[in-house]
Amino acid sequence: MRVTFLGTGSAMPVSGRAQSGLLLESDSNTLLVDCGSGVLARLAETDVGYEGVSSVLLTHVHLDHVSDLMPLVKARWLVGEDDLEIVGPEGTEALVDGLLDVHDYMKDRLDISVREVGPHEFGIAGFDVMGYEVRHSVPTLAYRFTNELGESDLVVSGDTEAFEGLTDFADGASVLVHDCSFPDDVDVSNHPTPTKLGETLTGRDIDTVFLTHLYPHADRVTGELVERVTAHFDGEVKVAEDGMTVEF
Repeated sequence: MRVTFLGTGSAMPVSGRAQSGLLLESDSNTLLVDCGSGVLARLAETDVGYEGVSSVLLTHVHLDHVSDLMPLVKARWLVGEDDLEIVGPEGTEALVDGLLDVHDYMKDRLDISVREVGPHEFGIAGFDVMGYEVRHSVPTLAYRFTNELGESDLVVSGDTEAFEGLTDFADGASVLVHDCSFPDDVDVSNHPTPTKLGETLTGRDIDTVFLTHLYPHADRVTGELVERVTAHFDGEVKVAEDGMTVEF
């Protein structure tokens, strides 16, 4: 399995970081997870390109995770592709319907299929996925992905507070991509700070944790983020960067 970080930023722009999005590839399958502002341009820089992505999985419907969704629809139509599958938690159908109402000239340009999922098993783009409900201000799901051989699990947290239920869900995974929006000196809800994240990771068997969804406050102190998490967690911890590719 291979993950390319397309966007590691947040709702407050930071130079060099697009909003949330990552590209997941196996030997024969591709999937885009989230599609925030700037992600489409990053996707165009990959070998897969937007031509090669026919399925999008949303963690939730906040703007910084979906704002390039309609540009993706239009780009695929302009290059002659004819379909797009959009899957996500509660609110996904209303989001897509609303976007098409606003951009009504895009209706019927592509065969768009929309499906809502929850904290259960489902399939998308050839991947087996388990959803897990996390703690955010709107319905949000974390996802655990398994490759065709039933191994090399990847977990993507979505936007969430740090809590032990989620790190239990991720236990045993090769890679965990986790929200780390703010440093410890910011009083925040619906997102984690690194010390709280590290505490919930204590004793978990996860090879590598990638910190993402960085607000400017966190982007200025990335070394501190890693230090605070590794004070409690024995695995490898890295700060995700746009364009970074990880194979496992």
